[in-house]
Amino acid sequence: MQTASRDRFYWVNFGIPLACAVAVFLMFDMTSIDIAFNNYFFDPVTQTYPLDQVHLFEKITHKWARIIPNWTGEIAIIGALLSFLWPRLKAEKHSKIIAFLEKIKVAPVLRFATRHRRDFLYVVFAFSISTGVIHYLKGHTSVYCPVETTLYGGKMEHIEWYENFDLLKTAGDGRCWPGGHASGGFTMLALYFVARRYRWRYSKAIMYGSLTLGFIYGTTRVLQGWHYMSHTFWAGIFVWLACLLTALAFYGRARLELPVLSKAQQPVPVAQTQSVN
Repeated sequence: MQTASRDRFYWVNFGIPLACAVAVFLMFDMTSIDIAFNNYFFDPVTQTYPLDQVHLFEKITHKWARIIPNWTGEIAIIGALLSFLWPRLKAEKHSKIIAFLEKIKVAPVLRFATRHRRDFLYVVFAFSISTGVIHYLKGHTSVYCPVETTLYGGKMEHIEWYENFDLLKTAGDGRCWPGGHASGGFTMLALYFVARRYRWRYSKAIMYGSLTLGFIYGTTRVLQGWHYMSHTFWAGIFVWLACLLTALAFYGRARLELPVLSKAQQPVPVAQTQSVN
């Protein structure tokens, strides 16, 4: 029974993204679908992508959109740092400091951070590893963005990532594959694995929301000519695998594969239990 559960976990969490990778490679990298799709948003007369000239669109979809993953990462870093503070406060030595922190309502925050230290650290590491993987792939494939290529008024040659891949050294100056902006949205998948650890019934909603955010981020850059659609799919695949492997290291498979709790199974808060009694 345990073997079947383990096999299903690996088939679903590794098998699906790997199957998607094969499908994306065959459907996009081995065909001209990417180019055909981008052609819809390119104006051959002006040799530009019209939406790339709209500054408000750029500000909302590229600059402001970064707030979501950036703030999430910053909160995780702050939480991880705060988690080490509360255990250092001893009642016999720091009673006045503890009383003051209780008075200004900071003590509950510190206790919460300490209780969830592993989760905060996981999010920090998952974000960092995902970002590192994407940057590594960008530097070792040297793919230029559509607007930089001769296909769309640029000066660089259009190449696929596998034509220029170099495992050990930087392949060139191109930095377009996989989609970096899309990966920022996909990094929110780290929160899905935290939710799975606690068997939260809304964990799938977090997963779908994170995937949607990544695709929105990626698609808006396609409309501006700074990526192909396949770049977004590849970013999602690599970020998922990075977050999954990091979650396995932090939480273990047994915890992640437990079924989510229904509403009736959710633990009752202590304060609510005391009020009922």
